[in-house]
Amino acid sequence: MTPRPPSSGSDPKKKAAQAAKSAKKAVEKKTSGKAAAPKKAAEKKATAKKAAAVKKTAKKAPAKQTPPAPQPLEAETVVSPAVDAHDRERLLAGTHHDPHGVLGAHAVPGGIAFRAFRPYALSVTVVAGDLRAELHDDGDGFFSGLLPLREVPSYRLLVAYEGTVQDVEDAYGFLPALGDLDLHLIGEGRHEQLWTALGAEPMIHGGVTGTRFTVWAPNARGVRVAGTFNFWDGSAFAMRSLGSTGVWELFVPGIGEGELYKFEITRPDGSKTLRADPLARRTEVPPNTSSIIHASHHEWHDGAWLEQRGGAPAHEAPFSVYEVHLASWRPGLTYRQLADQLPAYVKDLGFTHVELMPVAEHPFGGSWGYQVTGFYAPTARLGTPDDFKYLVDALHQAGIGVLMDWVPAHFPRDDWALAEFDGRTLYEHEDPLRAAHPDWGTLEFDYGRREVRNFLVANAIYWCEEFHIDGLRVDAVASMLYLDYSREPGQWLPNEHGGRENLDAVDFLQEMNATVYRRVPGVVTIAEESTAWDGVTRATHHIGPGGFGGLGFGLKWNMGWMHDSLDYAQHEPVHRKYHHHEMTFSMVYAYSENYVLPISHDEVVHGKRSLVSKMPGDWWQQRATTRAYLGFMWAHPGKQLLFMGQEFAQGAEWSEAHGPDWWLLDPAYGAEADHRGVRDLVRDLNIVYRHTPALWQRDTDPAGFQWVVGDAVEDNVFAFLRYDADGTPLLAVSNFSPVVRHDYRLGAPEDIPAWHESLNTDLAKYGGGDVTNPDVIKPEPQSWHGRPASVLLTLPPLATVWLRPA
Repeated sequence: MTPRPPSSGSDPKKKAAQAAKSAKKAVEKKTSGKAAAPKKAAEKKATAKKAAAVKKTAKKAPAKQTPPAPQPLEAETVVSPAVDAHDRERLLAGTHHDPHGVLGAHAVPGGIAFRAFRPYALSVTVVAGDLRAELHDDGDGFFSGLLPLREVPSYRLLVAYEGTVQDVEDAYGFLPALGDLDLHLIGEGRHEQLWTALGAEPMIHGGVTGTRFTVWAPNARGVRVAGTFNFWDGSAFAMRSLGSTGVWELFVPGIGEGELYKFEITRPDGSKTLRADPLARRTEVPPNTSSIIHASHHEWHDGAWLEQRGGAPAHEAPFSVYEVHLASWRPGLTYRQLADQLPAYVKDLGFTHVELMPVAEHPFGGSWGYQVTGFYAPTARLGTPDDFKYLVDALHQAGIGVLMDWVPAHFPRDDWALAEFDGRTLYEHEDPLRAAHPDWGTLEFDYGRREVRNFLVANAIYWCEEFHIDGLRVDAVASMLYLDYSREPGQWLPNEHGGRENLDAVDFLQEMNATVYRRVPGVVTIAEESTAWDGVTRATHHIGPGGFGGLGFGLKWNMGWMHDSLDYAQHEPVHRKYHHHEMTFSMVYAYSENYVLPISHDEVVHGKRSLVSKMPGDWWQQRATTRAYLGFMWAHPGKQLLFMGQEFAQGAEWSEAHGPDWWLLDPAYGAEADHRGVRDLVRDLNIVYRHTPALWQRDTDPAGFQWVVGDAVEDNVFAFLRYDADGTPLLAVSNFSPVVRHDYRLGAPEDIPAWHESLNTDLAKYGGGDVTNPDVIKPEPQSWHGRPASVLLTLPPLATVWLRPA
């Protein structure tokens, strides 16, 4: 018989019972003829009890595959609704490309076939308004039934397990939750907001709340979702393949934020691997490796900062950077606790920016974040993504820019992450010679594959747009640019032109920089590039002598200056005259790129000693040379970067296990003249620097610099002038000998009537000997150093002095 709804005047309890009874009889009569499997009385009672609680009307779901409204169907030829053997085998094996074409509700001759794959379920009942029909148990977790309806209704499933009944929407009753434009852009490798299309996205789809899962796995034979919501058994959560893009998708109703998940991928060889989501926005705390469904709820309060940050290009603005390893700056603090302390400390010291060592999730803390597995997730060690946004917001509200180390050069081989993600080389290059990084035991990205390039370009945009990051310092650029980087002959193959340049990496870096600058005005990109590659900070459309367009970075770390200047400073003063050129050579190429002068974490670890410990002599001389060096560094053309702990002359190397030795600043230790003095100098360097445009306005303009004396080899003295856009000078003089030089004559501009000291690193408050000059220094008409006027100065030992027009 055909089930029909009972009359509206009948008893409500009888209505439900009669509908279920009629539907069940119809299914048994019109299916393949198999007898319904006997159910235990307790199971039937539990199912009936749950069914009686179901609402009498179902929500309408516009995104369902066909509109609702069940209609009776006259008797006609019927077919078996059961899943056929081939589809059944593929679903069991996790190799089905189109589970939605088999499972769910589909029109067939004789009515609407309902099919469900629910391993471990005792029964599955279809509920459509007042209609209820228990599906036939076909074994192995498959259930099916044929209802004599003309159209697919809006329906739900009652899935009975031992001791519980789940009232759920059917995941296989929804159209794809990813649009055609998204798929087109992914296929083209041009989806600039890739994180909105791939990953786990809580959403309302067809009026139903749930989470859309999407993942790029073109080599997979099948993909399923496993997580806390299905007891890590993804059997019943097979994803569908969306065309030729390699993207798999599944909208799972009823689950949302906080659930853990991974993708179960069936490799080409039939084996299975459980993988974290490459675009997960949140992860478990390492060493746990699951991805977590996340939606941001942070409300930003940094509008004033964002509005003004693009007022001037970074190379024409004050730019002094404090480099921080968040996990060890104050060990044990969370992102939110850091937000209460770090902004105040950095603001007090006068730095314009902080640079955070890599924040993206990484499994091994000892890598300091440079071996990334979760490129779209801030490390969970310190809190949630919204907690990290809170920290960035707090820094911005304190007037401090936030730079972040970004690592697109390589990734680790962990078998739950990106390595051979879908069973074959995917994110890494298929050529073993180009896939394995020779130095770090990691894998290099395949920059020639458009989807991989898209993954990285979108990742750069993601941090800038979603987390309001003001700049990306790109790690290990040199290792990306050269095919023979750290490789011996025979371990690399030339490019198509016979050269050693990695043309794919060049294209990627150009695309990344051009896209970031176009989408996020005011952001700066910074290259850690240690070679003489031409045009690192040249615009991408300007072709250089080597035939390449510029890479498009805003700034570049000046590794040459760092190595040369530190080498000079580490020699005993009596030997420095033989290394004098190491302090002057940087001016030969100072304007070839837009430079940052970095004293970074790399220079104070692994036996290199801290900055103050590099210096020769006794403790007083070490501190004095450090102060003189910092004064020279802040006056030299280029921006400045100083790693945490060096601002107060920490003697020990940095260790990520315990961070800076803050106890050195404790007054009880009696360190005011030793360590607090150096910290106070750094504060004053930044204050004077920010208020002296001559020190930053023309960093990339040769007209902003003039040597006064660069060849005082026997004296260990360097003196130069810096000019701002209006021509106002600053005279910087460094004496790297341990003796006072009285009446030291230096050439000076004739149009400056008087000078005064704006900074002296030998002041007593910094721990120096307090050798100073008069408040007003009058120039004399005696020509010197090729200039019509000159000044007589007293140069303190191992010190730098800055003079400005009085």
